[in-house]
Amino acid sequence: MTLSTVTREFEQYCEELVEKFEIPGFSIGLAKEGQLFYEKGYGYRDVANKLPLSSDTVFGIGSVTKSFTAVAIMQLQEAGKLNVNDPVIKYLPEFKTPNEEYTKLMTIHHFLTHTSGLPPIPTLFKALSKSIANDPKFDDEGQTEGDIGKVEAEASKEPGASVDTYEELMADIASQEFTLLGAPGTEFSYSNDCYSLLGTIVERVSGITYEDYVKEYILEPAGMKNSVFHLEELDGHDDVTCLYNSRTKDGETIIFESNNPWDAPSMRAAGFLKSTVNDMLKYAEIYRNQGKVGDAQLLTPESVELMTTPYIECEKGHYYGYGVMVIPDFYGHKLIEHGGSIKGVAAQLNILPELGLTGAAFANLAGVPSTKLLFSAFNDQLGKPVKESYVSYDEVELSEEEIKQYEGVYASGEGANYTVSVVDGKLQISADGMELKGITPIGEDSFMVPFREAELGLRFIRDEEENVIRLAFGYRQSVKVE
Repeated sequence: MTLSTVTREFEQYCEELVEKFEIPGFSIGLAKEGQLFYEKGYGYRDVANKLPLSSDTVFGIGSVTKSFTAVAIMQLQEAGKLNVNDPVIKYLPEFKTPNEEYTKLMTIHHFLTHTSGLPPIPTLFKALSKSIANDPKFDDEGQTEGDIGKVEAEASKEPGASVDTYEELMADIASQEFTLLGAPGTEFSYSNDCYSLLGTIVERVSGITYEDYVKEYILEPAGMKNSVFHLEELDGHDDVTCLYNSRTKDGETIIFESNNPWDAPSMRAAGFLKSTVNDMLKYAEIYRNQGKVGDAQLLTPESVELMTTPYIECEKGHYYGYGVMVIPDFYGHKLIEHGGSIKGVAAQLNILPELGLTGAAFANLAGVPSTKLLFSAFNDQLGKPVKESYVSYDEVELSEEEIKQYEGVYASGEGANYTVSVVDGKLQISADGMELKGITPIGEDSFMVPFREAELGLRFIRDEEENVIRLAFGYRQSVKVE
């Protein structure tokens, strides 16, 4: 790798996607051996006042927060205060699911790797309900879109829907009826609930709040002075992005300012930290530099190794470690990454430890391809075409009869509904007003789905009688309901 900046081809691609997806503001930074060598902002942090972006502009980072939670757990393990193989109920005795036997087997490791067996459930919507109530209201029929759009808006209207504390979160989970996906350790399905409960464990073991723990043991030692859970803590730093959202009206997408950050006190460990390109490049040093940021050793090399082990495949070529995703073969190199998406947030963090390359990218609108653009920047650094995918696969031939076995409606407790059908001999998915076509079969029960300039894996799960019972898409499993 010899580049010390980016190519014009890459910057043109950024301009193309920023325009195509109507992104109000997009910021990206790249570092080599911990030193920033490229930074660029497209658009504005505040469109109305034409305020520019910088590498110190504060954005939400969404689910990239989960990696901080995992770092906290590993620090507590190093301190001898817990072990990742401990049962969760050792620290959360009131945690219950409909399957008592499986609940007793769930460990911190299973929560870290999203392999507890917990399916997607609607607790996040309830935790967000008070924030959502403060969002702009419209008289017309336009609907909010994004990572979690109209579904949680409806959930927030339910009486008693609010889940504000860890105790309420566990009580809400205990009150719900659902079927676990399998024995702990056997099935991957992304779970905000599990990471929120890891935050509870951090609090109970450390004796201080989760937010204070992250500040005292991660943010401050790493020199991340503009990273906070609450914007009021920024103390005079006004380089903060406005948040934007989108709605549809008469078939048109309208981008509008919605500067009301969502918050969920019971779920901050799953996705509510705010940070900057500069701060996140400091944080990335943990994974590039064997746990060391500047002069501070935040983790041992052994803990970093545990965090970045590819424990379970969550999508083709993509595995989950502890709070980070792991791509063992990114053009022959191990890549560590995680993305984040919530209202006004599309975040991505990438690390190629072997090459000393780290990168962070943020947009102030959900549902836009920040992830694709940062991967494109890494392609660029490796001399690959910016639009190329690192995932290679061969298409397999399936008869229409074979494809028809996947037809049906699949639903998850987080509100996603997928209608899978066969049109002209090809699989097609309808979801939230979108029609996903061009789906390619790549193996037994496995497909690749074109989505927002990239491709997502789609996998169908069968029961012991070989009947299709669930699908795995967008890292989450949904149950076949008809």
